[in-house]
Amino acid sequence: MTEQEMTLDFQRTKRLGLGEAVFCRDKSPLQINEILTTVSDEGSPILVTRLSETKFVALDATHRDAMDYDPISETGFFRFAQTPGRSGRVAVVTAGTSDAPIAREASRTLIFNGEEATLFFDVGVAGLWRLTNRLDEIKAHPIVIAVAGMDAALVSVLGGLIPGIVIGVPTSTGYGAARDGETALGASLSSCAPGVTICNIDNGYGAACAALRALQSAALLASSNSG
Repeated sequence: MTEQEMTLDFQRTKRLGLGEAVFCRDKSPLQINEILTTVSDEGSPILVTRLSETKFVALDATHRDAMDYDPISETGFFRFAQTPGRSGRVAVVTAGTSDAPIAREASRTLIFNGEEATLFFDVGVAGLWRLTNRLDEIKAHPIVIAVAGMDAALVSVLGGLIPGIVIGVPTSTGYGAARDGETALGASLSSCAPGVTICNIDNGYGAACAALRALQSAALLASSNSG
């Protein structure tokens, strides 16, 4: 890989308050190794996303040893010293267990950026009692990331029941007509619940970043009002 092919953004945290991240699905282990070597030389931590277990195993041993890797979400914290983050502000809610990898990608992205999410798994509307039993707990969070495949009904239901920000993540979970998440995406975008924000299919990382931006905007507003 040449320098022209790789330009890492080590100033992203200073500009946006979001740590640098590297999307690995279309990168070879050789390319990922070179990126991680550059990160090591720089000394800044980095979030690695969509790193399959096969590619992780193929990395240099020194890079594997320096990474907190989670095979479920296919994310890694590289050169990252985890410290307790803020909690109680973001809930990540899944319709089904099959949506867990995307939910964990969102949760891990939040952790990397200093925010501890509360996870609620398998509360989809096919068994509405599962959601209603946890609704008060979910409503206590000002931001809710709703992760759902198939018809993505959970997004609209939460959008009509809770007052906080709802960020929908349609997933590729489902049978034939689900079309790898296109049906869930269309249903989410067509939601009749007002003010719901929708991310791309399987984009737990993007949903977490949207939540972080909302939290930072609220902090800036509070700071300017107190001044």
